[in-house]
Amino acid sequence: MKAVIMQPNYLPWMGYFDLMDQCDAFVFLDHVQHIKRDWEQRNRIKSPNSELWLSIPVLSKGKYHQKINEVVLDNSQKWKEKHLQSIKLNYVKTPFFEKYFEEFSNFYSQEVTNLVDISIPLTLWIKKILGLNCQIFYSSNLNPQGKKSELLCDICHKIGANEYLSPVGAKNYIDADNHFIKNNIKLEYQNFEHPVYNQLWGNFISHLSVIDLIFNEGQNSLNVIRSGRKNL
Repeated sequence: MKAVIMQPNYLPWMGYFDLMDQCDAFVFLDHVQHIKRDWEQRNRIKSPNSELWLSIPVLSKGKYHQKINEVVLDNSQKWKEKHLQSIKLNYVKTPFFEKYFEEFSNFYSQEVTNLVDISIPLTLWIKKILGLNCQIFYSSNLNPQGKKSELLCDICHKIGANEYLSPVGAKNYIDADNHFIKNNIKLEYQNFEHPVYNQLWGNFISHLSVIDLIFNEGQNSLNVIRSGRKNL
């Protein structure tokens, strides 16, 4: 069984779902320390002028070591209304806006308290839209031990995985204390080149939230993602 382990992200880019497409088991790494102003709470969409950041405000004062699944939203800032309006304004003219927006917008009408209460359900909805079939786990339910690659290996053991697929950005810290060989877990790195697809508003911009792809390409979105996958 092949596993992928990733922190929950807000409206992740397509490479996140390329990993999900290639694995049997996807683990949300939700029990580790939250990184402020990282992809856990923000992402980008395309506007007529360039790219536009969508950032979720969270309560962070005095919470220096809070875990991802402990992060509380600052709902006093009315961010849900702002994000939904920005998405609507910038994607209403895309070919598949009407097909997906109503269901998508339902997530922003719900009362949510924690960051993972919005980021993970949205990710699972996108998983469904793309037709991905991997099994979902949460590290907070597994009581994993260790740090860095030792932690990843322990999670793999707990879910019965003998292969691990990693984003290439983690290579340095995995190589620094590589526990995969001694744990007899096959290690692979993602090899993904961002494909070009149909977009509104002039020149193509890569590495946006995957919703840019879905609103523009609809049911062809998974084919676009798979076209970026390269052989090692």
